[in-house]
Amino acid sequence: MSVADDPHLSMIRPVVPTTPDGCTECLRVGSSWVHLRLCLTCGNVGCCDSSPLRHARAHAHTEGHPVVRSFQPGEHWRWCYVDEAYV
Repeated sequence: MSVADDPHLSMIRPVVPTTPDGCTECLRVGSSWVHLRLCLTCGNVGCCDSSPLRHARAHAHTEGHPVVRSFQPGEHWRWCYVDEAYV
């Protein structure tokens, strides 16, 4: 499947980060994170799979929002959790 063929790209919307200063859930529970991911369906900010609680992946699976982009300065890639691939 090519990037252009990924059916999950249709779920991308214009979003505003819910918590621009960190992972929404980590801030709530007082946990730390390694890197941040932005949900491209709703704007939720979650922590990456290298973080202790992996909130971005959990959000993608529980909410059905599969595509995120890196929320790290200077990074511009997107990831689909369903297909486990860059899109």
